[in-house]
Amino acid sequence: QVQLVESGGGLVQAGGSLRLSCAASGSIFRINAMGWYRRAPGKQRELVAVINGGGTTNYADSVKGRFTISRDNAKNTVYLQMNSLKPEDTAVYYCNAAVIRQGLVYPNNYWGQGTQVTVSS
Repeated sequence: QVQLVESGGGLVQAGGSLRLSCAASGSIFRINAMGWYRRAPGKQRELVAVINGGGTTNYADSVKGRFTISRDNAKNTVYLQMNSLKPEDTAVYYCNAAVIRQGLVYPNNYWGQGTQVTVSS
């Protein structure tokens, strides 16, 4: 099996910064894309940022210029550096990874348990 464990959420004032981490573990052969999603109260889950195996990134318009996604392939870990946080960034943030398990050919999609980010005004 594969597990994704997130860390780094918390309470921060507007304008502050947080760094989220998500470490994948288990019977991993390779990880393709890794990404961060979020779900704010009363809203649908939305993509925040994604990074593929080659390091190409893509961001939601609402976070461009403020958030940076990166990954450490040796550690099977993805990060989300969040700067200039706004109250509207308040949400539960979920890590996602497309993982090819040992002995398999195609990737499966895995999710972390979520970490709360709260930005006070």
